[in-house]
Amino acid sequence: MFVIKAKKRDTGMKSEGLRKAGEIPAVFYGAGKNTTSISVPTIQFKKVWREVGESSTVKIEVGEKNIDVLIHEVQVDPVTDEPIHVDFLAIDMKKKIRVKVSLVFEGVSNAVKSGIGNLVKVLHEIEIEALPADLPHNLIVDISKLETLKDQVFISDIKLPAGIVVINSPTDVVASIVEQVEEKEEVVVPVDLSAIEVEKKGKKEEEGAEGAEAIAPAKEPVRAGGEKTEKK
Repeated sequence: MFVIKAKKRDTGMKSEGLRKAGEIPAVFYGAGKNTTSISVPTIQFKKVWREVGESSTVKIEVGEKNIDVLIHEVQVDPVTDEPIHVDFLAIDMKKKIRVKVSLVFEGVSNAVKSGIGNLVKVLHEIEIEALPADLPHNLIVDISKLETLKDQVFISDIKLPAGIVVINSPTDVVASIVEQVEEKEEVVVPVDLSAIEVEKKGKKEEEGAEGAEAIAPAKEPVRAGGEKTEKK
């Protein structure tokens, strides 16, 4: 089990000063323990966090006390992605707890390898129950059974370490294959510029004829016998 050496923290001290000194402000609570403000070494914490994640137990040493905890919540800087505050959840090692564990996909799918389909990861984590000492860092999902478009991996297909109980339904789909659709190139039809020119020309001639007719002088009506009608 990983161990992190912690110090009791004066809540009056500014967090920024702690971080500059290589410490991360933190707190632990739970399992009947009072909420306690502490600080942990940045480098040591990042190493442990990378190794165990948030689903395996660690110990924090505060003075002469050893406390079994889970890394419950980590706040990170949105710009640097560095941890800036940590919540540790104290646990009773003799009582089962429920946590969410990440899924790691391994193996080679013939459906993907042959190009008939793409892998779809339906779930990325599942909820389990176990004693703290039995909690795994992650669970392995074997995708080698995905050979056709009809194949699926269910929660019941995941091999579980001893003492682990899955809370999700065993019939929940973890991974499947979706048919690979080839993207067709858009066919661009060439524009017939000559046809457009002819059409525009015809339209102009038609408009010109209509205009000429509109401005032509009206002819005087003629009586029978060829005499013009006099205007009054």
